[in-house]
Amino acid sequence: MRMKIGFEIHEQLATKRKLCCDCPTDYREAPPNTNVCPICTAMPGAKPMPPNVKAVDAVIELALMLGCEVVLDQPIYVQRKHYDYPDLPAGYQHSSTPIGINGELVGVRIREVHLEEDPGAYDPVAGTVDFNRCGVPLVEIVTEPDMHSPEEARRFLRQLMLVLDYSGRVRPEPGTLRADTNISLEGGTRVEIKNINSTKGAYRAVKFEVMRQKALIERGAVIPYETRAYLESQMITVPMRMKVVDFHVIPDPDIFPIVIDRARVETIRKRMVEVPHQREQRLVKQYQISQAVAGVIVSERELADLFEAVAKEVDPKLVATWFQTNLKKVLNYMKLRAADVRFTPEQFGGLLRMVKDKRITPEQGELVLRELVKQPAELEKLLRRIGIPITVELREKIKLEDRLKVVPLKHGELEAAVVKTLEENPKAVEDYLKGRKEALNFLAGKVMKLTRGRADPREILKFLSAKLKGKKKRRVSRRTKRSK
Repeated sequence: MRMKIGFEIHEQLATKRKLCCDCPTDYREAPPNTNVCPICTAMPGAKPMPPNVKAVDAVIELALMLGCEVVLDQPIYVQRKHYDYPDLPAGYQHSSTPIGINGELVGVRIREVHLEEDPGAYDPVAGTVDFNRCGVPLVEIVTEPDMHSPEEARRFLRQLMLVLDYSGRVRPEPGTLRADTNISLEGGTRVEIKNINSTKGAYRAVKFEVMRQKALIERGAVIPYETRAYLESQMITVPMRMKVVDFHVIPDPDIFPIVIDRARVETIRKRMVEVPHQREQRLVKQYQISQAVAGVIVSERELADLFEAVAKEVDPKLVATWFQTNLKKVLNYMKLRAADVRFTPEQFGGLLRMVKDKRITPEQGELVLRELVKQPAELEKLLRRIGIPITVELREKIKLEDRLKVVPLKHGELEAAVVKTLEENPKAVEDYLKGRKEALNFLAGKVMKLTRGRADPREILKFLSAKLKGKKKRRVSRRTKRSK
């Protein structure tokens, strides 16, 4: 059964003041209803200030990144969109006419991009309203109904979130995204779903609503033209209200229209960052790496920046391999983003050169990388810190022929070190047993440190895997006995 899915995505812009007043937008830590003024609470006689210029520029930049045509040399009105709800003190919401039109992202057409303001936060259970958020600038992105499955919808939202993240023009805090989705099935009626605040939530909401509508159509029931709310805790949608046909939208007579000229657009275009999907294609061509690897690298703007800085000094294919596997694995295990790393491209490049020149093994290189992520330092200090016996001076002294000599352990020492490591790191053991494979490398590093670098990393991994496999079997056996 053919379906059509479209989105209206709202995201807070990263500005310091609200759209039409000077109240700060950092409202999260403020006591309720203190981050307000007569303008954003619509006190009698209060007039709005001209729209925040930085907010307008941010929307222009986002429209360009989404391939839109910016509306030039004609009035863009800030309108009053009227609806009666407790979170709107004025009884209307400011929302501009389109600033960007006719865009496209991963095959989905962008109908328009415009400027809007956030309402307050209404708690229907407690019956309270906090107006601190009221007036915070938003970008609203409206798509055409070009998605035909929950998977397509999820793919589009992920790519859109990446574009917004790359721009640096939206607030990075979680919970600022709100998406409304419109869904219709062949033979049915369009239904709007609200209260979606994540990509995962959007996927689940769309999936449930498609199943619900399909069941109604198959029974011959009529699907009402309504707005529904997504309940994330139950992963279902419930009736909210009948669909409003007309919001009664008029230009705000107290706000002059916005007019954008070509010079302003070109200035913004020159300073904006490269769009992630375009950067992915460039990395493939410029560095001769695979599409899959390039996709991992551009998943974070800072990761892609770091890759290009290191690739200037070291073989790009080697750098790409380490970024896709080793670096991403370490960051994921430590629950870090590329923006959190403090080591320099030169330090990472030096580590890769050591691996390439066979001064250390790849396994030892990964152990050094973890230390580099945790506490950046000179590479030779890191080698000494984790017990790998190699420096340039030592290598010259004992005449190693460009390869690390591992001093063998006495019989039983490695097994004892593995056992001790497992006993001292129960959380990492538990993580591994739950399926987090990165924990194995963490444990290997602890064994390497305990043995002062004298153990072969391959032997460490072999012993650890055997011990952990035994623990896993015993756990399964105990569960089986309990179930009986």
